[in-house]
Formats: sequence, structure tokens, C-alpha cells
Amino acid sequence: MLTAFARAFKTPDLRKKLLFTLGIIVVYRVGTHIPIPGVDYKSVQECVDQASGNQGLFGLVNMFSGGALLQITVFALGIMPYITASIILQLLTVVIPRLEALKKEGQAGTAKITQYTRYLTMALAILQGTGLVATARSGALFSGCTVAGQIVPDQAIFTTIVMVICMTAGTACVMWLGELITDRGIGNGMSILMFISIAATFPSALWAIKTQGSLADGWIEFGTVIAVGLVMVGLVVFVEQAQRRIPVQYAKRMIGRRSYGGTSTYIPLKVNQAGVIPVIFASSLLYIPALIAQFSSGTSGWKTWIEANLVQGDHPIYITLYFLLIVFFAFFYVAISFNPEEVADNMKKYGGFIPGIRAGRPTAEYLSYVLNRITWPGSLYLGLIALVPTMALVGFGANQNFPFGGTSILIIVGVGLETVKQIESQLQQRNYEGFLR
Repeated sequence: MLTAFARAFKTPDLRKKLLFTLGIIVVYRVGTHIPIPGVDYKSVQECVDQASGNQGLFGLVNMFSGGALLQITVFALGIMPYITASIILQLLTVVIPRLEALKKEGQAGTAKITQYTRYLTMALAILQGTGLVATARSGALFSGCTVAGQIVPDQAIFTTIVMVICMTAGTACVMWLGELITDRGIGNGMSILMFISIAATFPSALWAIKTQGSLADGWIEFGTVIAVGLVMVGLVVFVEQAQRRIPVQYAKRMIGRRSYGGTSTYIPLKVNQAGVIPVIFASSLLYIPALIAQFSSGTSGWKTWIEANLVQGDHPIYITLYFLLIVFFAFFYVAISFNPEEVADNMKKYGGFIPGIRAGRPTAEYLSYVLNRITWPGSLYLGLIALVPTMALVGFGANQNFPFGGTSILIIVGVGLETVKQIESQLQQRNYEGFLR
């Protein structure tokens, strides 16, 4: 693999793409450490040292921003508004006929949907930026911090507007950097930035496990976490690469004196067809009651119940609801992202059929049957992977820094595999051996 990297840097155009991608990554990481105006940086650092931040959606967004959210920097929102906008547009494509028609128009329609995604990203950035500033001003951004109310000392409207504008501009800049990587670098830009954001939190999380450990100065806990992480990576790679291949045969067609078709191919149905989306949906939905309870005044019964059962990540009710929501959203997202009837119609239109299955409706029913069967193990796998940090929280006591599990390990492995495949394909185009001999 190291030889392949060396050969990649010896190829002028590929070296240029790799260096350009690395340069954009450096710019992105610098932006995650530049605080916005109106924030008392000393108080922020003190709160970061005292508390690990709110669990739930704050922790999720902080992970996607590479730790920039809790430090309230220019790139505090990171790529989370773009991810949310992309998911919303993808869901609306199934509901709104106009968007569905644009999706079928090819490259021109995709460009139009991308433009809508950018507009929605800016709207969400303004909304999330306003919410973050309001949360920081109220002192609710950090739990257990004595100076949380001093993070934003100036409560003026003008200061709030400037802070929101800075974070919105930072989101626009992150989106632009991601598109630059996609156009002139290696891999998908947004995925690369997401990968870097999550990977940037790993060293501090691992070192926190070592410093907070009690066995052999923390080295036993540190080694155990590394070993569990390697096992988790191997498991995720195995499941993410697993797929059910549905054989498809195309009939021969005579056009003039030439015959076309007669080829054999397959439809790859992944075990984890939904990716990491169900985990994000479940985390966001479970955080809504905790957010409502956090900003409500008084000590009512429903607020006490939510704080006792849905705020603590290691509570049995929270764990059960989290697992069930992940399974539900896995089936929900697969149902809206893969349409068996559309696939069956396209196969019938071009003369394709599954051996032993009649074209048309029987093919759609067969694809639905197979998809439901492989979605069950995929959804259970997602739920178990997402609960790994919770199990680590129970096993390691108060340690909340377990990095391997949930959305982080899924995104790290998925983006890593995809990027390596792209580099390897470009090496093979130049008659190189690639990463595996």
C-alpha cells in the first residue's frame, strides 16, 4: 500500500489532486480553531475543560464539526447544515413530483437539485446559528460549567446578528471547500471533510481514556479500547462490503444486421443499504424531548420523566428507544431510496429479467422480498454499532470519550473505503498494481 502511495505521488496529475485535497483540509482545520466575534474564548476553553458538552444532537453536531461547535468558531456548524439539507431534499424528491421529475432529467436536473440544496443549507445555517447563539447565551450549551453564562458577555442584538452571520458565512465556506475537493481533488468533498472532522476528535478522545484510566496508569484501558476499535473496524468493513447480488439477464435484440444484448449482470443490494442515515435520524428525534425539557421552566412531571429517562444515554428506556428507532428508520429510508417497481420497469423496458422470475410486477415483488430480508440484519447491525459508545459508557463508568462506534466508525470506514477505491482506480488506469497485489 505504501508503494502504491509513492507511485500515486509520482504521477503528476494524481499528485496535484492529492496535494490540492490536503491543502483544502489544512484550510478547513484552521477555520475550526478561529473563534467568532462576541465570544469570550477563555470562558469557552474553561467550559470545554470542565464538561464534555451536552449529549444528543449537540454531541452529534460537535463530532461532525471536528470539535468546533463547542468552541463556537467560524466553522462551528461544520457540514451538518449541508447534510441535513441533502437528506431533506432526498426525502422531498419522493413526495414532490417536480423534484422527482428533475431527478429523472439527468445532469441538468441534478444540478438544479444541487442548487436547491445550497439554498436550503444557507437557510438551515441561519436557523442553527441562531439556535447555537441563543443556547450559548443562556448557558445551556455546557452542562456543569460554572462560567457557562459568561461565554457571550455582550447580549446586544447587533452582536448576535454578527455572530450568526459569521457562522453562516463559515458554513458557506465549508460547502465551497467541499465542492472544490469534489471538482479538483480526490473523492467526494463533503465526505472527505466529514472524515477529517471525525478523525480530528480521535486523538484527544483516546488520550482522555488513558488519563482517566486507573489500571496501570490507564494503559490497560487504552490498549483495550484500541483492540476493540480494531475489531469494530474489521466488522464494519465486512458488513459494509457485504451485498446480495441479484442476477439479471438481458435478451438479445436484432437491430438491422447487428445483435445487441444477451449480457449478464447483477443488481447489488447492500446489507446496510441505508448507510448512517438511520442513526442520525434516531439521534435527532430522541434529542427533541430533551431540548424541549431543557428550555421549559418549572418542575412538571413530564419534564422530570424526560430528564430521568431520555437525557442520560445509559438509561434502559433511552437505549431501547434508540435501538428501535434505528431499526425503524433503516426500513423507512431503504423504502424511499430504493424503488423495486421503478427498477423492475427499467429492466422490462430494456429487455432485462431475473432468471426464474417473470418481468414486471413479479420482479418488483421479488426485489421487495429480498430487500426486506437483507434489511433486517442490516438494521440490527446498525443498532448494535450505534450502541457501542453507550455500552462503553456503562463499562468504563463516567468516561464519555469512547471514539469507536455509532456514526463515527461508520463514516470513517465508509469514506475511507470509497476514497481508497478511487485512488486505486486511478492507479490502475495507469497500469499500476494498485493497493493490493
